[in-house]
Amino acid sequence: MGEHIRAGTLDIWTEQVGHGPDVLLIGGGGDTVESWQFQLDGLADRYRMTAFDNRGAGRTTMPDGPVTAEMMADDAAAVLDALGIPSAHVAGFSGGSIIAQELALRRPDLVRSLVLQSTWPVMDPYLRSWLLFVRWLVEVAPTERAFLEGFFLDIYTARAHNDRTVAAFIDGVLAFPYKQSAGDLQRYLDAFLDHDTTDRLPQISAPTLVLAGGSDPTARPELGRAVADAIPGARFEVMAGESHQPFQEVPDRWNACVDAFWREVEADLDSPPRSLATASAL
Repeated sequence: MGEHIRAGTLDIWTEQVGHGPDVLLIGGGGDTVESWQFQLDGLADRYRMTAFDNRGAGRTTMPDGPVTAEMMADDAAAVLDALGIPSAHVAGFSGGSIIAQELALRRPDLVRSLVLQSTWPVMDPYLRSWLLFVRWLVEVAPTERAFLEGFFLDIYTARAHNDRTVAAFIDGVLAFPYKQSAGDLQRYLDAFLDHDTTDRLPQISAPTLVLAGGSDPTARPELGRAVADAIPGARFEVMAGESHQPFQEVPDRWNACVDAFWREVEADLDSPPRSLATASAL
């Protein structure tokens, strides 16, 4: 069960499960702890998984004033500090991946590694226009269901729409008691419209895996590739046939991918320096 923890100036709804190396999960627009359910269930046998509701989403309130990616990165840092976690593998998707970038830039001490799903360095005109469309759609859609049905056309694959996976997701969102207001979603989206980490990404030193859905019409693979090319040593993988949120559509495949990456990072961090290893072998 989750609980509110005092993190900075906010009471942030946080859930923590499992045992092992620490992982922090950062959601995208309007998404809450529940968006990571397949990871909380599927990886808790190997990691201590922490997820939280961003400001203005779910059970975390939206303070007055503007919202920025930097501000939300500080929220994420405050969660780790409040829980006494010295460093964690950090995974974020969509807007959450931008928050994760900022966390790695602002508090590198807290970031053991980065997984950036459906990410970008700066919105190109296409992605920016799409985000402005979503900002408009949430205001004018005749019902919440109509908004979700339209919005999710660009988030999930045709496969997930046709096999009723998306319909089940929508039913879950509609039944969720802690609804995000249209205004709070718009303020969240505004934080990313002109946000640009292009020139600062080379400063990220954490081992990084960038994942893109090969069929994602929004955060397209070329945008993820630009992030990976800018971060020293970053790995880039395209999940063919997948869209914006493969961690929900093909969670077993996604979990296996990030688990292999985290295991590799842990092995590298636990290995003694090469000179010492060579000396001991002699």
